[in-house]
Amino acid sequence: MFAPKSYELFQNYPNPFNPVTIIRYEIPKKTKVTLEIYNVVGQLVKALVDQVQEPGYYETALDGTGMASGVYFCRLYAGGYRHITKMVLLK
Repeated sequence: MFAPKSYELFQNYPNPFNPVTIIRYEIPKKTKVTLEIYNVVGQLVKALVDQVQEPGYYETALDGTGMASGVYFCRLYAGGYRHITKMVLLK
């Protein structure tokens, strides 16, 4: 498989979700990756990834068990790339 040409954080699927959703992203070069979930008031809810990763396509599951229904934000930091997507947990 070929390495991606750019950084990208894709919209989670399914969205809205209950209780599990998949978050996909891609990175074009080896770099430190941080993938975190925040609530609407900016509090960190879960840190899903915090490590150096090789170039490639990645996916991780977010299990919303124990989280309240509502809007959350998924934030990806990788290299100089920063991106946020909005997610909705419906129970």
